[in-house]
Amino acid sequence: MWDQQFEEIIRSSLPFLPADEQLLPDLDLRDHGLDSLGIVELLVSLEGGYEVKFVDDALTAETFSTPGVLWKTLSGLRDGDSLPAA
Repeated sequence: MWDQQFEEIIRSSLPFLPADEQLLPDLDLRDHGLDSLGIVELLVSLEGGYEVKFVDDALTAETFSTPGVLWKTLSGLRDGDSLPAA
């Protein structure tokens, strides 16, 4: 599972996620208010917070679809992979 920093960054990007609702790996981020501008802001927050650079191949709608997919991608970048294994 992810760390507290990731959870805080994700939650700050989801205006429609109630504070008492659990952030589950398969939660649809778009359904909870993540729009295109929010994706850019989320990307900047993650890159700054984790000192990584998302490669072009990781900048897809799929990457930003759920917390689980996003964490997997971020973890791969932190480990030095260009993209995590599918």
